[in-house]
Amino acid sequence: MKLLLLLPFLAASAYAATPALEFNDPNPQRYDLSKRASEIDPRAKEHPEIDFVFTDKKGKPQDLEHASVDTRVKPQGKLVIWLMGHSAPLFERLNGYGLHAIQVHYANKWFGIIPAARRDDGKTLGDIRLEAATGEDHSDLCAIPKPDGMMERAFQLVKWLSKENPQGKWQQFINAKGDGLDWDKVIVSGASHGATTSARFAKHQKVDRVVCFCGPRDQLESWQSLPSATPGNRIFAFSHVLDSGWTGDHYCRSWEMMGLNQYGPIVNVDEAAPPYANTRRLITDFDVKGDAKRAHGLVTPGGSSAKGPEGKFLHEAVWNYLFNHPVDEVGDPTQLDPSCEHDLKK
Repeated sequence: MKLLLLLPFLAASAYAATPALEFNDPNPQRYDLSKRASEIDPRAKEHPEIDFVFTDKKGKPQDLEHASVDTRVKPQGKLVIWLMGHSAPLFERLNGYGLHAIQVHYANKWFGIIPAARRDDGKTLGDIRLEAATGEDHSDLCAIPKPDGMMERAFQLVKWLSKENPQGKWQQFINAKGDGLDWDKVIVSGASHGATTSARFAKHQKVDRVVCFCGPRDQLESWQSLPSATPGNRIFAFSHVLDSGWTGDHYCRSWEMMGLNQYGPIVNVDEAAPPYANTRRLITDFDVKGDAKRAHGLVTPGGSSAKGPEGKFLHEAVWNYLFNHPVDEVGDPTQLDPSCEHDLKK
């Protein structure tokens, strides 16, 4: 009986916050570093059959990875892995929150290899996403070895950073065995394709938090309802209502299949203030003049973001909430939305 009573505590302690290492940088500053994956790890290889290469046809490097940290800011002891192209505006904000941030080169251009008969079978996309993220065999349509999966690429980048930038205290994100990252300290995040892969990966691997911008998609897949290694209260999402993924019910479907309705209602951030009913599902209807493409990119910091008359970003509080809201503070459960269609094969 005593053992049974301890189990909830042990489960919770797996996510218990460990004291973050304090910076002792003699010259505190924001560090912005980059290095090619092929230079960090000699095992890294190209996979041209899925357009996963080191250089494009013009010779421009495609495997450049980015990292940043601000030693002037008290560290949270958490690492954000961004699964999209490098975003300087986002990384500046993450560092301002006391978060370390990296962007890794991983396979994300594989849509073209999928036979039409397999593309909409409800399983293929999720399997390839998981193989691209883990470097493990989950799909028969590709062969991505461990050194070329996101997990190992991220680990090798952090190892390089721990030597190249010791002021940043990157070593804290390597596990006790020294053979991978300490995923309990990792936040995975991305936009669109990256948001979808982040959510798929978190089903497989327990992480500290997931932040999905304009996603997850995979509107005909079933992986969203699989048992999740990462509890649903640790998954946050933000979309614009004119994004085709929203108007097509792709996002609301994924959010409900992942059980995010158990942690609060859908909240329009333009009509509410933090903590947004402690929900995990945020939307905006900022005026984009009917431009669905702008709506898709508006939710992440950048040129398409919503701005006020003085040119200041309007969603600063939202971005802060997504990455920093206490995961144990959740909203009231809500029923499934009858207007959100789940069977999109019709």
